[in-house]
Amino acid sequence: MHLLENIKEAFRSIKSNLLRTVLTGLIIALGITALVGILTAIDAMKYTLNETFASLGANSFEMKAKGYTNQFRRGGVRGKVYPAITYLQAKQYKRQLGDEAEVGLSAFISGAVEVKANEKKTNPNMSVVAGDENYLRIQNYNLSSGRAFSPAELDNGANVAIVGSEIKDKLFPGLDPVDKYIYLLGRRFQVVGLLEKSGSTMGGGGADRLILIPLETGNQMPRQRALTFDIKTAVSKPENMTFVMGQATGIMRAVRHDVLGQEDSFEVESSDSLSSKLDSLSGNFKLGGGLIAFITLLGASIALMNIMLVSVTERTREIGIRKALGATSVQIRQQFLIEAIVICVLGGLLGIMLGVGIGNSVSLFVGSSSFYVPWLWMSLGLIICVSVGLASGYYPASKAAQLDPIESLRYE
Repeated sequence: MHLLENIKEAFRSIKSNLLRTVLTGLIIALGITALVGILTAIDAMKYTLNETFASLGANSFEMKAKGYTNQFRRGGVRGKVYPAITYLQAKQYKRQLGDEAEVGLSAFISGAVEVKANEKKTNPNMSVVAGDENYLRIQNYNLSSGRAFSPAELDNGANVAIVGSEIKDKLFPGLDPVDKYIYLLGRRFQVVGLLEKSGSTMGGGGADRLILIPLETGNQMPRQRALTFDIKTAVSKPENMTFVMGQATGIMRAVRHDVLGQEDSFEVESSDSLSSKLDSLSGNFKLGGGLIAFITLLGASIALMNIMLVSVTERTREIGIRKALGATSVQIRQQFLIEAIVICVLGGLLGIMLGVGIGNSVSLFVGSSSFYVPWLWMSLGLIICVSVGLASGYYPASKAAQLDPIESLRYE
């Protein structure tokens, strides 16, 4: 029998045993859905995060205080907890680094703020950040109207603000919010600038829900605990990145009074290091997804082997007739192997379609804005389907090929 005829025969057999074939195909589809779906979701989210990292500046790095509050070193000993970077330390670092790079200082004030104006109010999910004159440029935020903070406003801690587009839409629909007043955190702020619409970033609203105030203003606001200041340093030339990071580390150690021989009391994170952490994390998720898919496909292969053994038993007389008409053992084995592969491929195609759809739905739910087509994982899914078909169908196919034609013709 030719390959095409074997495939036609496989579909005829599937049609005659439709229910159990469909159930087996669905088990295979579940395994492939788990594999392709998890891998698609991870890759789609990773793609979105990499784009976010790139938009934050490929030639920049951040400095944050190092903490081990929830981590243990080897042997179960709790690691040292270092104090946060203070306002004075951040300003000293910025001044001492000088013209080697551009430094932006910021402090997170609150992430659950309600903003009011003209008897209207926003949802209590607006973020307030205090930043210096370099914050907008280093974060790649652009103004659609208005202006940035003036030197006098930055030095004196004026009650002025730059707001995101969502705040403008809710408080000043159809109007330009510049030079108008908003109320938040018990103070009145004059709006001096409006940020361009950025869209959602991993479900957080991006710059659209941001209220930026001068760094000095944020430092003067009443609070229950000390602010944690973030330092972002941008390098104009990529080739100077390593040199500037080394110089910045030395300056920060001096500013933080780290003793010679003692480990750094702060962390230096660049886009590359964030991507490396993301790769490591996504690798663990992929391993877990692969394990789930393996267990499901193992069950599916056992079910498929059982179905094929039953099929061989039911078609014993048919096998005897084929052999009596001249079919060889190789042709009989090929017929049953192709039937097993066809069942797997049909289930796999359904699983791939479901996996791609579910994976993109999950990534869309957490903030991804594009539809990701995982050609690699789709190809891997098909290869796995063919492999499962071969592994599950080989023993039943060999058993069919070894049947004696005389005994087979006598089978009732």
